[in-house]
Amino acid sequence: MKSPSVRNAPLVPDAPRIRAVRLGPKSVAALVLVSAVGAVGFGWPLLADGGSGLTAHAQDAPWLFAALLPLLVGVVAATIAESGLGAKAVAMLGVLAAVGAALRPLGAGTAGLEPMFFLMVLAGRVLGPGFGFVLGSVTMFASALLTGGVGPWMPFQMLSMGWVAMGAGLLPGAERLRGRAELALLALYGALSALLYGTIMNLYGWTIVPGLGSGVSFRPGDPLHENLVRFLAYCMATSLGWDLGRAAITVVLTVLAGATVLKALRRATRRAAFEAPVAFE
Repeated sequence: MKSPSVRNAPLVPDAPRIRAVRLGPKSVAALVLVSAVGAVGFGWPLLADGGSGLTAHAQDAPWLFAALLPLLVGVVAATIAESGLGAKAVAMLGVLAAVGAALRPLGAGTAGLEPMFFLMVLAGRVLGPGFGFVLGSVTMFASALLTGGVGPWMPFQMLSMGWVAMGAGLLPGAERLRGRAELALLALYGALSALLYGTIMNLYGWTIVPGLGSGVSFRPGDPLHENLVRFLAYCMATSLGWDLGRAAITVVLTVLAGATVLKALRRATRRAAFEAPVAFE
């Protein structure tokens, strides 16, 4: 009787997962803090009461959050570094961030095709959520400098991309799930995260775009359900095509090149031996 092919088995025993960054209590607390502040920065207009003073400053608040978020992201990066972002992890972070920043302009301005999402998802999967958050944030910062996309929206992009890569590191089956099952999981996550990234970034732009009397404009102080209906209509009218293009290219690249890139990242992670102390003779 022929033994079943190992290639088609979705679950295989593997060595314990090696993380480039070990998240301690301080790092987790910092990640939770910056994520909470970022969520407020994106969604506060939907929750602000009509009689609140916040609604009178609907145009100013995004700028305040844009000034605050880089400081918080810096605190997170410093906290993670204190927890164990060693020289080898910094070197890999620099290489992957440079590659990601170089990938972004390849599809910029073309139907939302952004191949950098593919790399962020796979790198977060292999290197873990802590490294993924720092990688996503640093890559978006570097790509903004490379493409001239520096503006008040950049901190929001940095935070959103950090969430994307961190989420990939939190997916289940990191130690045992391999083969087609893992690629399917990553392709599904990549598509969903690409769509959610566009939707979340729309929250930033939608609240500062002038009203113009449009039926999809943000109206400070209106009931939540009414603004949500307008927001969904705004997304469908302005960015859905771009978001679908981003999701499609992420799925295609994951299916076609995901196995090779995952293998290369895991080999580099093993050779880097992040958890081994560096000794100088």
